[in-house]
Order: sequence, then C-alpha cells, then structure tokens
Amino acid sequence: MIIILSCLFVTLILSSVVMLLASLLAKKTITDREKNSPFECGFDPKGSARLPFSLRFFLIAVIFLIFDVEITLLLPLAMIINFSNIFTWTVTGAIFIFILLLGLYHEWNQGALEWAN
Repeated sequence: MIIILSCLFVTLILSSVVMLLASLLAKKTITDREKNSPFECGFDPKGSARLPFSLRFFLIAVIFLIFDVEITLLLPLAMIINFSNIFTWTVTGAIFIFILLLGLYHEWNQGALEWAN
C-alpha cells in the first residue's frame, strides 16, 4: 500500500513540476496586432474571423453523429449471435432497428433532413 501511495505522490509531484515549467517557459510576453489577427495570405482580413455557420449543416451533423453512434451499438449484436438465444437476439435487434427507423421517420417528418427550404 505504501508503494502505491509513494508512486502516486512521485507522479503527482513530477507532473506538477513539468506543467509549471511548461507554463513558465511557454509564455509569450510579446503580443501585437499582427500576431493576434487571423492570417489571410499576408493581407488584412476582409471580414470577421468568427463567421456563423449554417444551422442546417449543424443539425445534419448532429443527426449523423447520433445515427453513427447507434450503428456502433449494432455491431456487437452480430458478434453475440452464437452466444445468445436466437429468439431474444432477433427481438432485440428488431426493436433496436425499429427505434432507429422511428427516429429517422420523425426527423424526416419534422423537415430536419431537407437541406434547402
């Protein structure tokens, strides 16, 4: 137990020292307008660097992420077919796919999948 605590203490001290040295050595004290402005091929930027992006694109990206994560939840279903009851496996897979299709239909019905109005 004492060995684990001493290793933990040494790791904590060592990481704190490294972080302190990195923050002291990496400080940039010289700041000017040119270094703080966005670089645009050597010219002054014509617009703001923080332009808003399309809300439709954001919604499509979030929907893609949701369905992508659910596909990764389906992958283990194919791997456990040999270790489970075939009826339970089929019902579980069908319910999961039905919920996915129900969500897709809801998004389609709400108009979230239409790129242009």
